[in-house]
Formats: sequence, C-alpha cells, structure tokens
Amino acid sequence: MAGNKQNKNSVPHAIRNSKALRDYFVEDTFEAGIVLTGTEVKSLRAAKASLNEGFCRFVKKDLFIYGLHIDEYAWGSMNNHIPRRERKLLLHKHELRKLKKLTEAGGKSIIPLRLYFKEALIKVEIGVCVGKKLFDKREDLKKKAVMRDIDRSFKGSRYE
Repeated sequence: MAGNKQNKNSVPHAIRNSKALRDYFVEDTFEAGIVLTGTEVKSLRAAKASLNEGFCRFVKKDLFIYGLHIDEYAWGSMNNHIPRRERKLLLHKHELRKLKKLTEAGGKSIIPLRLYFKEALIKVEIGVCVGKKLFDKREDLKKKAVMRDIDRSFKGSRYE
C-alpha cells in the first residue's frame, strides 16, 4: 500500500511568468482559482504551460485570463482542449471590485505572475502592475551588475 502513495517531489513546481518582473512594477498580488477542463489539468501536472504572453481583462463582471498557453494533452484524443483559449478566474466579489477600481483608474494592468498547485487545486497569482519605462529597465540591469560584482568579490575573499 505504501508504494501507491505519491511523494512530495512528484508535485510540479510553479510555472512563472519570466517577463512580468522585467517589464512591470508589481504593486499588489492576488490569488485566484481558474476554471479548467480535465485535459488542461493533466497537461499542467506535466508542467506544459507558458504564462509569458498572458494578461487579464474584465468581461462584464468576470475576470478572464488571455494568452495563457497550455499544451494539448498527449493522450487526450478528440476530447483535447484548445491551447490558447480564454479562461475564467475565480475571485471573491470584493476582490473583483477592488481590481476593477484599480485598473479603471488608469495606467495599471492585471498580469499573471505564476501558476501553481495548492494541494489538489490549481491557483494563479495575479498582480496589479504598472509598466516599466526603458530607463527603469536600465537601472535594474545596473543594480544586478553591481550586486553580481559584490558577490564575486566576497566569494574570492573567503577563508576556508
């Protein structure tokens, strides 16, 4: 019986949006559920998804995620899903009202930051973001270069 039990290492890691932190300042984050079909969940368990081109938009009172690519399930036959369809996000009404108010104020977008498993459920971490200007991106690159140089200098001066 112990052989049927899954170990903690079998759960896939989070799928991250690699472009989000490079292109946006994240002001606030929310955890949302997502409406998926069975083949989408199986494909996500195999970590076959990409958030890099994803964004969220309101349709009436509901929030949908667009540009989320989930590969077709390899053994899905004719019941497979469409890889780039819009998917509904599940949030509380007060969270939806807050998000709508923040985005209608102007200059802010809702961007998916990561997709992850929370026990048996799949969650999406979304962020209220403001786009970075070119000079902001340059400053970030300079800071990274300086921190890398500092780390290298400390690494070389260790006494063992």
